[in-house]
Amino acid sequence: MSSSSHPAPSAPTHVIVVGNEKGGSGKTTVAMHLTVALLKSGFSVGCIDLDLRQKSFWRYLENRAKWGVAHELSISDLPMPRFLPVNGSNHDSRYAAKRLEAEELTRTLEEFSDCQFLVIDTPGADTHLSRLAHMHADTIVTPLNDSFVDFDMMAKIDPATGDIKGPSLYAELVWSARQQRAAAGVPGGIDWIVMRNRVQATNARNKVAMGEKLEALSKRIQFRLGRGFGERVIYRELFVNGMTLLDLGSKGAPRKFGSMSHLAARNEVRSFLGNLRLPIVAEALEAA
Repeated sequence: MSSSSHPAPSAPTHVIVVGNEKGGSGKTTVAMHLTVALLKSGFSVGCIDLDLRQKSFWRYLENRAKWGVAHELSISDLPMPRFLPVNGSNHDSRYAAKRLEAEELTRTLEEFSDCQFLVIDTPGADTHLSRLAHMHADTIVTPLNDSFVDFDMMAKIDPATGDIKGPSLYAELVWSARQQRAAAGVPGGIDWIVMRNRVQATNARNKVAMGEKLEALSKRIQFRLGRGFGERVIYRELFVNGMTLLDLGSKGAPRKFGSMSHLAARNEVRSFLGNLRLPIVAEALEAA
């Protein structure tokens, strides 16, 4: 991917929220690979981690910064985003706490006004900050494991007939964000992509059933389906170095790129980026 810089954005920052109230779906891995893909295409990128307890995205970015310093890598060798903390409120009054959190998030978002993209990783829980972030999203990316336990966050299924009864908790959150964005008069809607993540080669019957239910649900509550990342050890191993599949083979990378598994994983990342339909994608996929 090219590392040439693009001109400062004339349009507002494009906000990408990686969200799912179910933990363990791979949100942080998706957020990090998306961030690095944008950086390596020369775009200015900001990052926020709203999981104030685990802070996996924040630690991933810190690991990247520390790796770069330890190996004396330049920004061109190891591109870095701008990342800033967002603090929650412990005010005794619930109303006051929400107001303070809204003000804190607004101030932080303003710090990224000169970035072309802002990637926000959210917790696997329903929090006030997460709901606010979804309202600011131009694109929502929802990694979803191929499991009906995860599907339950999206829709309710009649156990007797297997029919979809209606949207569930997370789908209702996105619907609410879309309504509030429209009511606020913000131009453009929210593009929602649900990516089937950590898909394994086994259990074909479950994969088919999940595919059919997600296809039906996508038409009902308006999201696009995309293929996510497979269940690969390499994604987890690169966390400690702050690296992604897109960094392998570059200067200072902890390992070489070349195995068939690495190639398959990189193709997964490319497919994911293409499905987002961001302005960057054509150039990113061509140069990768």
